[in-house]
Amino acid sequence: MRALVAEDQMLLRVGLTRILDAAGIAVVAAVADAEALAAALGRDDVDVAIVDVRLPPTLTTEGLEAVIRARSSRPGLPVLVLSQFVEPLYARELLAGGAGSVGYLLKDRVVDVDGFVAAVRQVAGGGTVLDPEVVAGLLSARPLDRLTGREREVLALVAQGRSNAAIATRLHVTEKAVDKHINNILTKLDLSPTLDDNRRVLAVLAWLDAA
Repeated sequence: MRALVAEDQMLLRVGLTRILDAAGIAVVAAVADAEALAAALGRDDVDVAIVDVRLPPTLTTEGLEAVIRARSSRPGLPVLVLSQFVEPLYARELLAGGAGSVGYLLKDRVVDVDGFVAAVRQVAGGGTVLDPEVVAGLLSARPLDRLTGREREVLALVAQGRSNAAIATRLHVTEKAVDKHINNILTKLDLSPTLDDNRRVLAVLAWLDAA
């Protein structure tokens, strides 16, 4: 697997590169600003991009904007966005294309090296990874009065991209019970059930973000 890293802070950029190299993921480019990122995203040897939302010159949303443009010309380009803050709007922007292979993590999560590498691999493999704090922000964005307390718990875990088996283990219930909860959730939220986990995550998040 070959990765692109875009991070303006030199120490973190070097740290990310070393973590990925140690995990057997080759870093083919490590850049520090939006212009260099835009050029690197045009390479055909990038399997996944790990990108800071805020890059020079203005340190606003250059990183996010660059990957969104890149995904418009290369749908499904795997992108894991890193941010210093919980900003659900950025997560929604990234998910808007609906093509999957996306992730949004707080930079603090990088200290969990195994978890970070697992997230990179999941995104590169076509999955969706969302930071639990971002998920919480999305869930609180609108009332979920139709759902029971247990269904809200299951929904939060679904939105994090967890499988039914993982949810069952986390909540100490059977997979059959989880499947029933998910069907109830999708029915109450007026969503069509699907076996595709990534589409399921995007559908739930799309409903949560609807006006």
